[in-house]
Amino acid sequence: QPEVFRFFADAENLETICPPELRFRILTPKPITITKGTLLDYRLTLYGIPFRWQTLISQWDPPNLFIDESLRGPYKQWIHQHSFSQKSDGTTIMRDLVKYRLPLEPIGDLGHWLVRRELNYIFDFREKTVLQLLNSGRRT
Repeated sequence: QPEVFRFFADAENLETICPPELRFRILTPKPITITKGTLLDYRLTLYGIPFRWQTLISQWDPPNLFIDESLRGPYKQWIHQHSFSQKSDGTTIMRDLVKYRLPLEPIGDLGHWLVRRELNYIFDFREKTVLQLLNSGRRT
């Protein structure tokens, strides 16, 4: 569990686990030390539109949980909880819980089906990539 938590808590791994078409880049100067209150700035492209995104680490409880919340970005609200638990066989279960609201409510809600599809794609990509990296023994 601590190893998987460290992987996700290393902001530099975000570029590796995001689909390449997002062109996700960290703008925050490196090295980045994550703690409660850390601000992270990113640049990414969604549907061909470039965005800047800033998140705040609002909760930090290693190796169990951390939460990032958007202060500026493409969503009206974005709260992303990462939780980690260890099974009796030593494997780690990582869960993502994302609460989001789209801009321009209620009109923006018409695009919810498209956003949900895109988020499912991104999180599926992340899951496959993380499993490959951690199971191959590669540490980034």
